[in-house]
Amino acid sequence: MKRNLLLFAVALTLLVTTASAQTIKVQAKIPFNFVINGATMPAGEYLVESMDRDGGVLAIRDSNLKTTNLVIANACESHKASAHSKLIFHRYGERYFLSQVWIEGNNRGRELRTSAREIEVAKDFSAQEVVLMAAGR
Repeated sequence: MKRNLLLFAVALTLLVTTASAQTIKVQAKIPFNFVINGATMPAGEYLVESMDRDGGVLAIRDSNLKTTNLVIANACESHKASAHSKLIFHRYGERYFLSQVWIEGNNRGRELRTSAREIEVAKDFSAQEVVLMAAGR
């Protein structure tokens, strides 16, 4: 009985924590150059993590910790929880722009603002969505 009560309390705490804050910490190998905040990032291993309690500011770091880019990300929702942690990119020709970050088990993700550079490139190419699975950390 005590064990069931303890499990219920832990589950309730996790539920409340998930509802009030979204901690993001995922690692992904990105096999192509991509644009974020107007800067072109080289292909490689990256860590994406939230810098504030609600996930509104994301840090995108290369695995060597040589380059860090901070971005503001808005909340976005899906009708069902994401089956995997993933990064979603918009592709125009051979240019990729990071668009969304989703965490496994959550129906709320983070969406980056469309940059002026992406808007300009989108005038010449049709968009394709590229999804990369990421590992939670």
